[in-house]
Amino acid sequence: MKLNHVANRLATEHFETVVTMLAECLGFVELRRTERAIWLRQPGANVDLQFSRSPTANRDADKLRSQVSFLSDTPQADLERLADWARARGLEASVGAYSDREFYLDLPAALVDFVIEAMLPELAEYGVDT
Repeated sequence: MKLNHVANRLATEHFETVVTMLAECLGFVELRRTERAIWLRQPGANVDLQFSRSPTANRDADKLRSQVSFLSDTPQADLERLADWARARGLEASVGAYSDREFYLDLPAALVDFVIEAMLPELAEYGVDT
C-alpha cells in the first residue's frame, strides 16, 4: 500500500471559506469534489488532503494533537497571515505555539478535529532515506 491522502473534518458552514483560504493563500488545487467532501493537493506535495463536511456542533477538545502540518522558514508569521485572512472573512482565529520552532493556527468554528501547524524545516530532517 502507498499513502494517498489524509482526511479531516470542516464545519459545514465554513467549509468553502477554509477551502478558499488553502487555494488562495497556499496554492492548493482541487482534485475532486463530491457533495460532502473535497480532495486538494498543493503543487509539489505528494500527499493529498481530503476534507469532509461535518455538522458536529462541539469540537474535539484535544484537537491540538491533530494537525495538518506545513514546513516554513517563518512559521509563526505565515500562520499569522492565514489568521488575518480568516478574520477578514469573519472567522475567529488564534495562533499558538508548541515550541519556539512549531506553531499552530486554530479556527475554532471551522476546524473540527485538527489545527493547522507550521514548523521550521529542520524539524522534518529525520536522517532516514526514503
